[in-house]
Amino acid sequence: MDSPEVTFTLAYLVFAVCFVFTPTEFHSAGLTVQNLLSGWLGSEDAAFVSYHLRRTSATLLCHSLLPLGYYVGMCFAASEKQLYSLGQAPEAWRLFFLLSVTLPTIASTLIYYWSCDQWARHPLARTLALYALPQSGWRAVASSVNTEFRRIDKFATGAPGARVIVTDTWVMKVTTYRVHVAQQQDVHLTVTESQQHELSPDSNLPVQLLTIHVASASPGVQAFDIRNDGPALQRGLGSVAPAQQTSPCAG
Repeated sequence: MDSPEVTFTLAYLVFAVCFVFTPTEFHSAGLTVQNLLSGWLGSEDAAFVSYHLRRTSATLLCHSLLPLGYYVGMCFAASEKQLYSLGQAPEAWRLFFLLSVTLPTIASTLIYYWSCDQWARHPLARTLALYALPQSGWRAVASSVNTEFRRIDKFATGAPGARVIVTDTWVMKVTTYRVHVAQQQDVHLTVTESQQHELSPDSNLPVQLLTIHVASASPGVQAFDIRNDGPALQRGLGSVAPAQQTSPCAG
């Protein structure tokens, strides 16, 4: 059980899980896609939409390279398997290599497709285009989002992989591979789950966790769920009209 092969496999598995789900320790050490590629990604505060167009694409590509990184590492950790020579490697490892090359190839092809026409095919850009006026395009909407995100009165909470951002006009959820966007004036909020926890690790006080389903009246805008402590979400979503908020969990 102490062979280099097993040791490397366990170590790489821990690294891969932490790199994808990025715990606090990895953020502190700067081992995140956002930090490693900060020079190319730019500033989120300066250009929120452009930043996340690149971030989601870079994250997808980096994560797709993890299996290939494991194979390359195993070439050294298990040199007796001769993995560096595909002709002599065991069949199972040849299949794994094929998979590890296929994943980044697919990811690269998808990212290239997204980047065509100045990122107009990216899911975020296509969502913003649904809110564009006939005489304008998605970039005009993106400019509005960027401007509102720079304001200090916006509401932002949650972990990096599930951030909730509420501005004067927009409700957004930032996830690892996607940014969900909906315009406040046409969303319907539904509380789908409410959990009461005895103590919060931060304040040692009882805390309520709410899961809210955000559905847009605009055709083509994908619904999404946001989850955080109840008081924080109520403050952030306070600008949404009461008529748009329902709570089937009440009572």
